Amino acid sequence: MPNYQPEWIIFSLFIDSTRLYILLPNPFTFIYFTLHFISLSKLGCASDNMQSLYLPSLPTSERPFLIISTIPISSLLLPLLLLLLLLLLVFVLKQWCRRTDKRRLPPGSMGWPYIGETLKLYTEDPKTFFSTRRKRYGDVFKSHILGCPCVMISSPEAAKNVLVNQAHLFKPTYPPSKEKMIGPQALFFHQGNYHLKLKKLIQASFAPSVVKGSVSAIEEIVLNFLPTWENHTLICTLKEMKKYAFEVAIISAFGKNQELEMEGIKHFYQILEKGYNSMPMDFPGTLFNKAMKARKQLNEALTRLIKKRKGNKKLYNEGGLLGILMRAQEQKLNSLSDSQISDNIIGVIFAAHDTTATALTWLLKYLLDNPHILQAVTVVQEISPLTMEINLCSKSSCGPLLITTILQMEQEGIQCKLVEENRGLTWDDTRRMFLTSRVIQETLRTASILSFTFREAVEDVEFEGYIIPKGWKVLPLFRTIHHSADFFPQPEKFDPSRFEVPTRPHTYMPFGNGLHSCPGNELAKLEMLIFLHHFTTTYRWKVIGEEDGIEYGPFPVPKRGLPIEVRRKKYRV
Repeated sequence: MPNYQPEWIIFSLFIDSTRLYILLPNPFTFIYFTLHFISLSKLGCASDNMQSLYLPSLPTSERPFLIISTIPISSLLLPLLLLLLLLLLVFVLKQWCRRTDKRRLPPGSMGWPYIGETLKLYTEDPKTFFSTRRKRYGDVFKSHILGCPCVMISSPEAAKNVLVNQAHLFKPTYPPSKEKMIGPQALFFHQGNYHLKLKKLIQASFAPSVVKGSVSAIEEIVLNFLPTWENHTLICTLKEMKKYAFEVAIISAFGKNQELEMEGIKHFYQILEKGYNSMPMDFPGTLFNKAMKARKQLNEALTRLIKKRKGNKKLYNEGGLLGILMRAQEQKLNSLSDSQISDNIIGVIFAAHDTTATALTWLLKYLLDNPHILQAVTVVQEISPLTMEINLCSKSSCGPLLITTILQMEQEGIQCKLVEENRGLTWDDTRRMFLTSRVIQETLRTASILSFTFREAVEDVEFEGYIIPKGWKVLPLFRTIHHSADFFPQPEKFDPSRFEVPTRPHTYMPFGNGLHSCPGNELAKLEMLIFLHHFTTTYRWKVIGEEDGIEYGPFPVPKRGLPIEVRRKKYRV
């Protein structure tokens, strides 16, 4: 037998080939434990085959333990299994009682243990997933997604309650792995005073008065970016749109002045991005591991940049969110640390990147699927400026032909005016792109890139006759609301004209709703307008291969990222 140290062992098991032995310290042995001497005489004794009893004897160096031989191992298997089953039954009953006692959960299915219904959600059309359950259970139903029990809500009124009226009862939440990658001090992980102060600063950097100053910088990105497509026979739209949206996000975060540190920041972020949707397995060689290493390097690069700007007061006047946060820090308006600033810079790049790129990809897809709309958008980018004073918010007395004729003058008028005045786009030009704006609105509705958002109940919440237990996730289903025939007739039809009149409150939420809605929505719409203006007036394109099909990863995107062939037009106004 091993030379055990009795002063550190209270109970042990020893197994040979046929029998199980229980080793107890001699009942008269004293053990030094947590600064107290404790007698073990009350630990009890065991019997040999439930017949003979070993009596304790004084401890000696040769016998520090009592060795209790029990019944053969084979005879223990059935009792052990029964004990395990009993414990499991007690656990299940306890959980059931905890969930049903004095509460009523919404109807629904929790799916498989731990996995829940995650695989179904991410392998089939989200619209089908949500609509089938809504028909079966109603507007409020439970499920189990990404390892978490959750309640899904699919009516505008319920979404408003969670996101606006009772927002204090539902905090924003993300998977822990994503919080680690973005940074725990980022805006979307918080609520209360910290969130309110921080959102005011971030909103200040994305206010229309600030965003309008980015028109020339974004246009320059587009004009440098699009010619690179001409040298390729095949373009992956999603991949290229990510490049474009990333460059715009960098400007919004850091301003127009691109310092030497920016190349390193871009490099580390692009590595980090690849791990956003990976399994959170922090082993060498995994995407998650590489992403976390890049996150550390990215934080170091941002810290160096912040230190550099602090050492040069002229750089405090640089635009972008970083400048606003640093000036607020200097004026002690919010007591932000450098680490908190870094987390929010990364958070803004994350929020401004994938969703905008996905929306632009869908825009090109829907324009190809609806050539009459593409023609209207393109023609109105290039014609006479005489219609610039015409109100394109269609009058009810206008017939379809007259409305189409007016819409066709929009972007062509803008382009013609730019050529005549030998200048680039301005903020006012983008405000006149009425049809293009409606096309963007309809794209965001139809694609519903954010199918839902996550909230977490901070306490047991009574909600529409049900109880949402504390800690459960709550998912307002934007996609279901956007595709409801109650609010959008013929919801499957791509029809920008539906936005000629205001939508019903809380039925159109492509950027969320309430305190945690996206503060960068004006920037996102601006970069889409500028891109579409130059792309539709300069190029023709067509899809290569099969046009139908959707992939999910995690956002819904056209199959294979929408591969296209791009050709410059032979003439341009």
